[in-house]
Amino acid sequence: MRGVTNSGEAVPYSQGWQDVFTLSDLPTPTGDPGTGMALASVDTGGAGGGTGGLKHSTGPWTSASGTAGSLRTSTEKSRGRLRPAHEGVAAGAVGFSAVQALTEVLESWEKRLVSVRGECGYLDGALGKVAKEMGETDGKVEKSVRSVDSGERR
Repeated sequence: MRGVTNSGEAVPYSQGWQDVFTLSDLPTPTGDPGTGMALASVDTGGAGGGTGGLKHSTGPWTSASGTAGSLRTSTEKSRGRLRPAHEGVAAGAVGFSAVQALTEVLESWEKRLVSVRGECGYLDGALGKVAKEMGETDGKVEKSVRSVDSGERR
């Protein structure tokens, strides 16, 4: 997949981004038209992309990272409480078919919670990295702009 920058340079982007762009063009569940989406650095030939008006801050990324970290921790605590809550059920219900079903459900939920915990751990790190990179980029750009504004040499 390729996009074109404002200077006409072809740039590759991943299938993941292409999927996001495609989904953003689809109508919403309520029937409203899709909003469309493009990378800010890519000229789409129409409205959007390449206008130079992209603004961001680290706040939402840092917050999302913290939320993912908290969810990872609470998921692990919940998973840790799940098996002890089931202890004694098998001994008290010998011969009932529900015991096997409960055991299967327990194992299924344990797998799901481990998966959620892993995904949240990944997101915590990835979102924190984005916040750090954006903050560093903003700082460098701001310093560069200030030096130009004040006539300083870099």
